[in-house]
Amino acid sequence: MEMTVLDPRTGDEVSRIPITDPSSCAQAVRRARAAAPGWARTPAAERAAALTKAAAAVRAAADELAELNERETGKTRDDALGGVDAGAGTLVQYAELGPVHRGRSLHGSWSATDLMVPEPRGVVAVLTPWNDPVAVAAGLLGAALVTGNTVVHKPSERCPATGRRFAELLAERLPDGVLEILDGDGSVGAQLASAADVDVVAHVGSSATGRAIARVCAERGAKTVLENGGNDALVVDAGVDPRWAAEQAALGAFANAGQICVSVERVFVVESLAEAFLEELATQARGWADRIGPLVDERQREAVQDQIDDAVANGACVLAGGAPRPGPGSFYPPTVLADCTAKMLVFCEETFGPVAPVRVVPDFDTALREAADDRYGLAATVLTADMGHAQEAWRALPVGTVKINDVFGGASQPRRASGNGFGFGPELLDEMTA
Repeated sequence: MEMTVLDPRTGDEVSRIPITDPSSCAQAVRRARAAAPGWARTPAAERAAALTKAAAAVRAAADELAELNERETGKTRDDALGGVDAGAGTLVQYAELGPVHRGRSLHGSWSATDLMVPEPRGVVAVLTPWNDPVAVAAGLLGAALVTGNTVVHKPSERCPATGRRFAELLAERLPDGVLEILDGDGSVGAQLASAADVDVVAHVGSSATGRAIARVCAERGAKTVLENGGNDALVVDAGVDPRWAAEQAALGAFANAGQICVSVERVFVVESLAEAFLEELATQARGWADRIGPLVDERQREAVQDQIDDAVANGACVLAGGAPRPGPGSFYPPTVLADCTAKMLVFCEETFGPVAPVRVVPDFDTALREAADDRYGLAATVLTADMGHAQEAWRALPVGTVKINDVFGGASQPRRASGNGFGFGPELLDEMTA
């Protein structure tokens, strides 16, 4: 069997890549298991040096990686280059953090002190997404490798060449078996999740896949690190500049065509600011039209249109966009919807497209209450000039990360249906050790 990748800008075929068969997948896991004792005993400084060299190689191959990413996912060249730069920086970050990763101690009686020295967990299966294939993979691979784990990596089937090339740049600087790379679809990921010799499954992707991985790993006692779907809210408080708030909303909803894990998915604006904010946001949407690439494929565009059609059928008003533009590729225009309700699909499910659905609420307390009514728990943003409101927001919103006055930035610690564990930062080293 093979995977066919199409260019989302034109619909033309980019590549056909064979799917790794079950026997080859099992062999890769065995090689990683065999390499684990030696890599675990490698001094932390040497593991860090390998990552530093890999980061330099990634930077040197930036144009190659960006071109692959652009062709496979439709990401703009600037965004793709930004992802490569972020990925290289993340590798350097973990190269610096790995050797100083500390254990814990518990002081008992004079003659008894309990010490916990962090040890690698063993073999880590890393399953990464298509929407930022270099930057996301760099975090999980970097943290797993620098702490002494071996890794079996399966990039998304939507960008197999980008994912493989990035991983190869790391593997070329590591001993044999320390980083194995597999091409495949969900069936390969499922085999890795159920493999007896895999100790940790780290997955960034859909909530449905994350739940399936969690069930399989729970049955055999493996650890999971999951960053899955999100339905991130943006709360626009009274007293802020409506143009600035609209700029933030547009950036959060339209960057990378809305295909970011922590994209703005729901907007709550206080009534006193609503008219000016909506006017500015519609203007922003029209300005973003030529700045974004296509959605990753036609299937994703159809899913976005289904949600918009549902919203319009249930009373939403289209202020900008709302229908695919003619021509080849899976492009979709930045879209602003007003008069949204919590029952609309575009408001209660992750859209993963360039859509800003807006709900007008009477006050800040109502906005927080409605924003908190969600089964996901990834992140949220609050735009406010009132520090008391900011304090209330990060305590009241049941998400892993609450961002104040900036739609992007901060660590990733999903909750509820969005997953579990730390996705980035020094805490990810704790996830990869025991």
